[in-house]
Amino acid sequence: MSTTTPAAPAAPPTEPAPAAPSWVRRLAWANLAAQIGIIVTGGAVRLTGSGLGCSTWPQCEPGQFTPVLHEETSSHTMIEFGNRTLTGVLGIIALALAVAVWRDTTRPLWFRRLALVPLGGVAAQAVIGGITVLADLHPAVVGLHMVVSLVLVAASAALLALDGEPLGRPLVARPTLLAARALLAVGGVLMVLGTVTTGAGPHGGDDEVAYRYAVDPVLAAKVHAAAVWAFVALVLVCLWLLRRASVPARTLRAWWVLLAATLAQGLVGYVQYFTGLPEVLVGVHLLGTGLLTSALTWAYCRLPR
Repeated sequence: MSTTTPAAPAAPPTEPAPAAPSWVRRLAWANLAAQIGIIVTGGAVRLTGSGLGCSTWPQCEPGQFTPVLHEETSSHTMIEFGNRTLTGVLGIIALALAVAVWRDTTRPLWFRRLALVPLGGVAAQAVIGGITVLADLHPAVVGLHMVVSLVLVAASAALLALDGEPLGRPLVARPTLLAARALLAVGGVLMVLGTVTTGAGPHGGDDEVAYRYAVDPVLAAKVHAAAVWAFVALVLVCLWLLRRASVPARTLRAWWVLLAATLAQGLVGYVQYFTGLPEVLVGVHLLGTGLLTSALTWAYCRLPR
């Protein structure tokens, strides 16, 4: 008489951790807003020519951490010092968020490690900002400063989007997953090209000292625009694939928001190009870059897992 061995029970699906308390989420939102805000204030330093308002680092002036106020003290000094002060505020928010997440032992280890990224990034940004001043606003260092800020924005957005979610591969068809990952890659290239385009343009942070990239700014802008169109095409492809699949409504909402942010950012980019790069529009474009990075991160993290 034959006997049959019962099959082993299937492993239970990964259970998501409970969502963080509301006050921790508010702290995470404050961190994200501050990470985007520091991009805008850093842009204000650059657009007003205040990049060397403080002549050295970590002090503002030799032997003085704060500006020395006298009749010849310009607004450039106060703008640059204000941006440095905001970096300290951002560091306090990032530290509070890291402590709050790590104290909650119900959070997965990968999530708690992610909460350390904004804090570590702020420390790194302080050093990079100092090197920027000491290197007389070299565009490569300024560009690195911006790229790191965008990485911190992405990490901060991921903390919010992945709160309470299980860690795992997105449960979407392979073509959709490949298109979404290609979008992330193109998005990264797009952000880097944006810093190169800015580094070739007229807003160096100081009219007399700042170096510029020795490339044609018009050509750089056209290459950047080509990357934008590739990004738009991939967003549309992903939306089409997701609409054909049975994905949660929140996933589609996140991708529609990404499309809206992309089109708005592209519109601002074209307007500033054809109007001679006015400072106000360049500042709006910087804000849009932070918002677009957040929307891209949120959309990818909202893929069902």
